[in-house]
Amino acid sequence: MNTFEAAIKHDLAEAMKAHDEASKRGLRAILAAIQLAKTDGSGEEVEGDKAIKLLQKLVKQRKDSAEIYQKSNRPELAAVEMEEIAVIERYLPQQMSEEELEAALRQIIADTGATSTRDMGKVMAAANKAFSGRAEGKAIAAMTKKLLEG
Repeated sequence: MNTFEAAIKHDLAEAMKAHDEASKRGLRAILAAIQLAKTDGSGEEVEGDKAIKLLQKLVKQRKDSAEIYQKSNRPELAAVEMEEIAVIERYLPQQMSEEELEAALRQIIADTGATSTRDMGKVMAAANKAFSGRAEGKAIAAMTKKLLEG
């Protein structure tokens, strides 16, 4: 068992002792995703970037579900999803602020020599690699487009 999985199991035990339902749901979802990833045939442990990608996927799934619940006039179900997002995000790196993202993207644009939206692909590739886990793909794409158009 790796350190990431061990930390999640430890935190789940603490949440169970504290009777923290939201934490229990979120941590169990993480453990289920880890188990699924471990049995995908690759035999790799879920650590580092792989763990970050797994957590980001869980957050995205819950955000999508919460949005659907809001549109369906089911705020109580959306609230449950948002509680789980808060638990999962505890294990993600600190997200970049909009200002930090803009400054870093300006540097990547300068480094890659991008001049228009046609160069967006190479900027996005470099940005996704550089900001792994610290910024959402949607936010990176929107800021990149804004900077390349402006």
